[in-house]
Amino acid sequence: MTEDDKVGTLVDEALKRKERLQNLKRKNEDNIQDKSNVIQLPTPKFRSYKPQDDALKEKALEDGKAGNIEAEVQDQLQAAMAKPVIDELDISNLAPRKPDWDLKRDVAKKLEKLERRTQKSIAELIISRLKKEKDLATIVNVGSNYMSKN
Repeated sequence: MTEDDKVGTLVDEALKRKERLQNLKRKNEDNIQDKSNVIQLPTPKFRSYKPQDDALKEKALEDGKAGNIEAEVQDQLQAAMAKPVIDELDISNLAPRKPDWDLKRDVAKKLEKLERRTQKSIAELIISRLKKEKDLATIVNVGSNYMSKN
């Protein structure tokens, strides 16, 4: 490639880029115009302001009217006066639970397993001692001394 060819291709690329940018600009302008036609601003509602302009007075809301408060208060008072009648009261449900009742409940199954394993291991220890020593009286005395210390 000669230098003239390089310059020619650079000029062509610049013209193509310029054309693309102009197309994008036109698209953006079209989109902005389309959006401005679609978007409508909300109409104001005047709740506490009384507009001076006649065109805006139409958009002013009417003043709110107070309801019958006395009737509502009477209804609430009558509802409060009615006392529910309790036929039976189970006192056992009223007693407070201990703070750790849920922990004990959750651990109960694991403790059962451990208790079984403990009993099994104690039985194995007793059997092994019986095999070592044939005298039952000494073994019972050793076991009772151990239990009294703990």
